[in-house]
Amino acid sequence: MAISLEGRLLIKNSTKADTKRDEGLEIPEEIEYLECIQYGENAEYQNLDVCFPKDHDGKLPVIVSVHGGGYVYGSTKVYMFYCASLAKRGFIVVNFNYRLAPKYNFPAPLEDLNSVLHFITENEQMKKYPFDFDNVFILGDSAGAQIASQYGAIFTNKEYCSLFGFEMPKIRLKGLGLNCGRFDLMSQVNESGKKGVLRDYFGKDPLRFGEKLDVLKYIDSNYPPTHIITSYGDFMMPYAEPMKEFLESKNVKCECKIYGDENVWHVFHVNVRWDVGIQANDDQIAFFKKL
Repeated sequence: MAISLEGRLLIKNSTKADTKRDEGLEIPEEIEYLECIQYGENAEYQNLDVCFPKDHDGKLPVIVSVHGGGYVYGSTKVYMFYCASLAKRGFIVVNFNYRLAPKYNFPAPLEDLNSVLHFITENEQMKKYPFDFDNVFILGDSAGAQIASQYGAIFTNKEYCSLFGFEMPKIRLKGLGLNCGRFDLMSQVNESGKKGVLRDYFGKDPLRFGEKLDVLKYIDSNYPPTHIITSYGDFMMPYAEPMKEFLESKNVKCECKIYGDENVWHVFHVNVRWDVGIQANDDQIAFFKKL
């Protein structure tokens, strides 16, 4: 299926904005950054980067970053400086590529996230890196936040997991970071699932996925503690507080913070040179460290 006009414009505009944002940046000297480790059979998409402080003592808590991009765009290259900045805060960070729409449809990113977690826990190559699998955090922004939030439900609800046929990796998922995202997937699909990037992701008939789309139905008190970030200029801001309230109604520990003003836009926190983004990342990491 050909990509939608919305998808083409998203790729064009995001590529231009992300290139400008990261111009001149380099990986910090104190960070070990390992690129393009293949975790699956698809060499084009199924590869990951790992980064962590060179000067570390023992194992490090793990962050797995799910990039955004409307399911059609995004890569480890776009998120490498952001992930390196998280590593500077005392974590080992996994920055991975997943199969993109429209070439690959739902639930390909969820399958790939699950494969990444199995790969880092089971592959011999990974055993030389300082992973603490008793302290794993998954974060994502925009479409990546939706993917991360859905995986949190799969990981913590056996009935929901059975719909996907996943085997869960041997980790302790301690928390989620859900940034600039929308989380009620069923409502989103009912509203606009047959057009734009959602059509790219789900194909012509998204409702054929049935119960797999009803993420909120399967969130219960076992869902991981969650930290939500948004900004006053983020078009996804209206979905942040309702998600916080929903999670709290399920007795899930949750914090939600809104930053800046109308000039602080979508996924602002990925800009590692922007003070408001630095503060947001500091706050999210502080939440993780409390867990």
